[in-house]
Amino acid sequence: MKLKYSLWALYLLISVCANAQSTRKSILTGADQTGKYFPLLRGKHVALVANPTSEISGTPTVDSMLHAGIQVIKVFGPEHGFRGKASNGANVSDSRDPETGIPIISLYGHKSKPSQEDLQDVDIVVFDIQDVGARFYTYIITLQQVMQSCAENHKLLMILDRPNPNGFYVDGPVLEDSLRSGVGLQPIPIVYGMTVGELARMINGEGWLKGHAHCMLRIIRLANYTHNSNYILPVVPSPNLNSQQSILLYPSLCLFEGTVISQGRGTLFPFTVLGAPALKGKYSFSFKPESIPGMSESPLHRDSLCYGIDLRNYDPDNFRKTGQLNLHWLIELYRAYPEKKKFFEAAQSKQIGNFDKLSGVVSLRKQIIAGTPESAIRKGWEPALSEFKKKREKYLIYK
Repeated sequence: MKLKYSLWALYLLISVCANAQSTRKSILTGADQTGKYFPLLRGKHVALVANPTSEISGTPTVDSMLHAGIQVIKVFGPEHGFRGKASNGANVSDSRDPETGIPIISLYGHKSKPSQEDLQDVDIVVFDIQDVGARFYTYIITLQQVMQSCAENHKLLMILDRPNPNGFYVDGPVLEDSLRSGVGLQPIPIVYGMTVGELARMINGEGWLKGHAHCMLRIIRLANYTHNSNYILPVVPSPNLNSQQSILLYPSLCLFEGTVISQGRGTLFPFTVLGAPALKGKYSFSFKPESIPGMSESPLHRDSLCYGIDLRNYDPDNFRKTGQLNLHWLIELYRAYPEKKKFFEAAQSKQIGNFDKLSGVVSLRKQIIAGTPESAIRKGWEPALSEFKKKREKYLIYK
């Protein structure tokens, strides 16, 4: 009889847990919660910072706002443009959106932040872009530049917050001041574990805007989100991050942009493979980068077979388990590359910047060349990494 009741109790427990799992509320982005901010925008001239990830329940944010009678008078577009059709690193020109007729002002061309003239007729700026949580991803640089302009021109910046798909860990070297660039502006580690809204609070709170300016912020918070949430992006954030696998591998693989190793640009599976022609005979897996309009017109090692590592079946849950970037691939491929003097050479001719700017420190490149053990490399990231983690805590919205 006791066994019978024990099995029944176990059955009830499993049923309750299964029911709780099935009824768990889904994550709502700031944009999805229109009742919290549409009333604040009506009657105002709105400038929207947006790209293809800017959507409300599957409809572009700009279209939803216009249908609701909100006056969106201009759109600021980041890298890849408002409609996301420009390749990485390509300058984007000002234009007019053919679908809405709204002027599109590029922040990834002849200027990186809105000018005083751009904001003259604007009452409020709304930032709605999906980030991926890596310091060298340029959308958070656009965020800081927009904050700077809003602060200088006394405009309120409303952020429609979105989840960070890599928000469950914090790791990597903290950016050195001397290496600030277009692929790194804030003194944060490679993986910083914050949403755009939280990072904006930190930019303000730490005085990172020029002249210690302060941007007036209003953050429309996420619902049902924690930093441990497993969030699958409904829209790809940029042409070469076209899968959840690539998004989770990106913080570890983007460092290869500063080397002679291809990360799969010029294939339909970028940021899930690594290789180079010179590694023939050392690896059996191969791929061939080709020109793909809108993704990579002139990829590294174009039309050449690259030999290396296939990470399409790598379990990205390892990042969650370890709480660390993967440095092993960088160390392994440097050791395997036959012409070591050329390993970091490709960085010098790339628009995206060299290896030091991507890593944020001068030491990592030198340590890889010297054969420094990974444990010693990681030790060198301290105490800056631990200090950042402590500092980060007071700006978190989603504990």
